[in-house]
Amino acid sequence: MFKAILIITVLISLLIAARFYMLGTMSKSGKPPGLVGGRLTPCPDSPNCVVSEIAEGDSHAIPPIHYPAAMTGSAMNALKHTIQKVGGKISIEEEAYLAATFASKLFGFVDDLEVRHDRSNHAIHIRSASRVGHSDFGANRKRVELISSLFQEHAKSGSEKMIRTNPKPSGYS
Repeated sequence: MFKAILIITVLISLLIAARFYMLGTMSKSGKPPGLVGGRLTPCPDSPNCVVSEIAEGDSHAIPPIHYPAAMTGSAMNALKHTIQKVGGKISIEEEAYLAATFASKLFGFVDDLEVRHDRSNHAIHIRSASRVGHSDFGANRKRVELISSLFQEHAKSGSEKMIRTNPKPSGYS
């Protein structure tokens, strides 16, 4: 009896591992959804996606990344470096849009991270979503929060450096 239960348990475990391996392989063949009407693509119904271009009450909502006006020209470059610092691989780079991928260590699940630069509001809108599956145990939300936090630290230290090296506002002599 014990031997039969052990064999069934091992077989079920192997089937589950094979399913995760197949999903991980499938996720590698996708691509980021891109912009729709100049905005980031809305999230599907599954909980493995967050986006900043929706109403705050929505379960997929995450705040955009705001930065000081003085950083407008360098914001996307700073964000690109932040994304790479946390393990993202940039796949598309345009003036006001970036797409990157993140792969999990186990099974290689690929998640897409996309950002859209909103220069007029000194904001970077962000979307992060799993390519396959239903739940991600909050991984995309945590990733966006980490990127936002690291970016804000960079923006703050950059602003402090600018204040120390240029104490007078531009236009004054």
